[in-house]
Formats: sequence, C-alpha cells, structure tokens
Amino acid sequence: MSPVVFIALQFSIITYALVSGVFLAFSDFIMRSLAQTGGIGGVDAMQAINREVFRWVFMTLFIGMAPVSLAIAAYGGFVVGNGPGGLLVLAGLIYFVGCFGVTVFFNVPMNETLAGMDTSSAATSAYWAETYLPRWTFWNSIRTAASSVSSALLLVGLLWMTQSQTQTV
Repeated sequence: MSPVVFIALQFSIITYALVSGVFLAFSDFIMRSLAQTGGIGGVDAMQAINREVFRWVFMTLFIGMAPVSLAIAAYGGFVVGNGPGGLLVLAGLIYFVGCFGVTVFFNVPMNETLAGMDTSSAATSAYWAETYLPRWTFWNSIRTAASSVSSALLLVGLLWMTQSQTQTV
C-alpha cells in the first residue's frame, strides 16, 4: 500500500468519525433541546441551522466523503480483496448509503419542507412536533450509526491490511 493511500485512509477514518460526532450531537441532545423550546422556537432555530450547515467545513467533509467512500469500496474490492478488502467495501458502502443516501432521500426533503413553512402557522407547529422531530431524529440516528460503523470498519480494515503487510515482510 502506498503512503498516499495509507494517509488517505487514515484521513477518511477521522472524517467519518467527525461527521458521526456532528450527527450524534443532534440525535443525542440538540433535537431534544429544540423540542423543549416550545411553540415555534425550535422551528426557527432548526431553519437557521439548516441555512448555516452549508458552511464549507462540514459540507466539504460530508459531501466529499461520498465519492471518497465509493473509491474506498472500489479499492477494497478490486485492489485489497480478501478479509480486509471486504471491510473497506462495507465501510465505503455503509457511509454512501446509510449516511449520504439517507441525507439525500430523507433528511434534506424534511428540511426543505420545514424551510418553506410559516412559523406562525398551527400546521407548522403540528408538522414540527408530530412529523419532523421524530422522523428527522430517527433518520439522523441512522446517519450517526452509519458513519460510526464506517469509521470502525475502515479502522479495523486498515489495521488488518498493515498487519498482513508486516507479516509478509
């Protein structure tokens, strides 16, 4: 394994873990806190969060890892193979589907719906409490688990690969 690939895989482990940490904060306490603001306070705050999330650091890491994850899966399947390659394939696909895919197909549509709602409307309060909070948090927890599992699988796969290389030298 080249030093560039080794460093890229290490960076990917860290990035998966960082993305997972952001999602964990939302599932663990941010959404509960927003729910306790009463009325439309949580809606206002979440609308602001959804506008601010497009700052370059998080989005670069989050979106950038989608193609990187596919490259990791391809590298694991076509270059590494055997046991550690399978872990790399799983790590990449789990992130791509369970984190990026869930975001695109579940969380973003709910965010867009919430963004277009009038905060003074009773329908907005009902949507927030009965639909958005439980569903968004559920899918966010899936994203948390997917990025955490991807980080762990990639870490174990990389360790396995380096151990295998050390034993053959």
